Amino acid sequence: MSNSKFSISKVAIHLILIAWAITTITPLAWVIMNSFKSSSEIISSALSFPTKFNFNNFRALGAYSQINIPRGFFNSLVISGTVVVLVLLFGSMAAFVLGRFKFFLNGPIMLLLVASMLVPQFAVIIPNIRILQFFHFNNTYLAVIVPHTAGFLNFAIIMMAGFMKSLPVELEEAAIIDGCSIPKIFVKITLPLSVPIMATSGIMIFLWSYNDLLLPLVYLTGNLRPISVLLTQISSQFNTDYGAMMAALSITIVPVIILYIVSQQYVIKGMTAGAVKG
Repeated sequence: MSNSKFSISKVAIHLILIAWAITTITPLAWVIMNSFKSSSEIISSALSFPTKFNFNNFRALGAYSQINIPRGFFNSLVISGTVVVLVLLFGSMAAFVLGRFKFFLNGPIMLLLVASMLVPQFAVIIPNIRILQFFHFNNTYLAVIVPHTAGFLNFAIIMMAGFMKSLPVELEEAAIIDGCSIPKIFVKITLPLSVPIMATSGIMIFLWSYNDLLLPLVYLTGNLRPISVLLTQISSQFNTDYGAMMAALSITIVPVIILYIVSQQYVIKGMTAGAVKG
């Protein structure tokens, strides 16, 4: 009887996951499929496969010199990549202190981090602009990198602190007996074991920074704007050319999907390495 209940619950969970995957994959597949159709074909049969693969939509995007898609990708990678590195660097150090040490400000700091996640971006735009003007970061990569790093640190610290707190204390005790200092314990023991949560946090932070539209639209102009801002320009210029709009969306989302799939493999490898080292 217990085995049958287990089987039914397992099947139900798999069905839910399959339905969730379908609802997630279907819109992406629909966009990519329609990127190879003409606008008239999209209007007449949006849900069907293209009769032939038409690359004219992608060629049309290169006809506008003011929309530099390769430059937009480069800007997105520079901004998002730098944000991930800075957040993981500072976040891991703060998480190590909050997760592995007990002191009277531990609880209030964690509560403050959780509360800061409730503050919307719109509420801090004007203070951010004043600060960026003071440090002369206007219209530079730092105008987005610094606010993104500060905005995503709370999430990363909370995630990594909870993971580091669950690590066995005996590892640190053995390292201290062997003469390891606190910085060495952090670098040699805690960081290698925290690879899974750092990889997960890094993936989510990269996607959030890559997809963010508000801050780059407000703080950056010209050739510094990332692909998320260029997509809005493409949408406004090709508002009647649905094929070109679908092609622009495909160019934007396909690299993210590939990065996400590749990063998932690294998360699994990190979990295996952490288990072996533990």
